[in-house]
Amino acid sequence: MTETTGSTATPESGNPEGTDGAAETTAAEGDKTSGKQKKSGKRAKKGLFARMGLFYRQIIAELRKVVWPTKGELTNYTAVVVTFVVVMMAVVAGLDYGFSKLSLFVFG
Repeated sequence: MTETTGSTATPESGNPEGTDGAAETTAAEGDKTSGKQKKSGKRAKKGLFARMGLFYRQIIAELRKVVWPTKGELTNYTAVVVTFVVVMMAVVAGLDYGFSKLSLFVFG
């Protein structure tokens, strides 16, 4: 499959705009720019600090895309999770109690 609609390909990610893998170059086009194209066709070797900088820039870019919950939503989600955990603890405790009484009745 090729890239999806709305791709966010950037030169830093190794996928410059306009390269979706579906376009092919002819032999004449390849001869004109073969020296430059082979060197920049794949990701060029970068230094450690350049790669680290790129990594952190990409992290920050992804964090900007996150839709953060409001205070009310966060409180609501927290209440739902705590309630669910308490209910599940009660179910497990009830089953544990029931199985312990059953085992005492059968074996005791």
